[in-house]
Amino acid sequence: MTNTATRTRAVAYRNSGPIDAPDALIDIEIDIPAPGPHDLLVEVRAVSVNPADAKVRAGVDPGGEPKILGFDAAGVVVGTGAAVTSFSVGDEVYYAGSIARPGSNAGLQLVDERITGHKPRILDFAEAAALPLTAITAWEALFDHLRLGPDSQGTLLVMAGAGGVGSMAVQLARKLTGVTVIGTASRPESKRWVQDMGAHHVVNHHHLREEIREVAPGGVDAILSPFSAGNVETYAEILRPRGAVVAIDEPEGLDTLPLKSKSQAWHWEFMFTRPLHEPESTYQRELLDTVARLVDDRVLRTTISERLGPLNAETLRAAHRRMEASGSIGKIVLTVG
Repeated sequence: MTNTATRTRAVAYRNSGPIDAPDALIDIEIDIPAPGPHDLLVEVRAVSVNPADAKVRAGVDPGGEPKILGFDAAGVVVGTGAAVTSFSVGDEVYYAGSIARPGSNAGLQLVDERITGHKPRILDFAEAAALPLTAITAWEALFDHLRLGPDSQGTLLVMAGAGGVGSMAVQLARKLTGVTVIGTASRPESKRWVQDMGAHHVVNHHHLREEIREVAPGGVDAILSPFSAGNVETYAEILRPRGAVVAIDEPEGLDTLPLKSKSQAWHWEFMFTRPLHEPESTYQRELLDTVARLVDDRVLRTTISERLGPLNAETLRAAHRRMEASGSIGKIVLTVG
């Protein structure tokens, strides 16, 4: 590192609670961390906000100690650990990080090289920061859990198709498989967004049973579900026998028994599984590098919908408010400068 500074700015929270609480998000300074063997020290240029940020902020109490949120980020490598082999100082990177480490809402952040990708060349930092968490989640849901591939047929229903994960899932399924893609949306602007992402059909989730019958009379083969509470019986009805749901949310007390009659499967997708339980895996780095190539080849596009800045407590609080409001489209991104 050429930078001789020992401190960096960050945004954190000290107590769990709603976004309008006085200490929901605060500006702090922290010591610049020293890289471990496989770590990159990244100068963060842009971050995006995710439902996971709000979920942790509202429900995980750090007991008065500052906890830094943020997962998606794009930036420049300014330092490397002794065992790093895939990156050098000056490389532009993007990543979703690990839920077990301090987050990306900081000027400098450590991230393991094995879960870090080379930033798409044609995107700026903000456009790139919109992608990692949702791309990993959608990719793992479609290709790991549902085992879709170029020759796959059938019908995929993507709930909340205008959301961050939905936007990526629609693109990946349309471009890399042969399935018919149905996305859900209810407002004109969100319907247009889902269509622009590549969905063959868009249906209103408020009238899911009726509208699915119109576009897929025989039912659907798979469902990607970010909002599962209250929907299991509907899923069981519209899924074909031996169909599958991949859920990315955490509904309390969920009863999946309605799926048994038609031998339907329920999968959980949690993109932090590999960083937490398989730390030596390079799967997510390879995944992000593949997504970057697809973006550079203009097969996939960024899902950024709004830019805010600079990265400080006030602006991040506004971003959390917008994300927590119903009906968000794509991803909100904050630039650091």
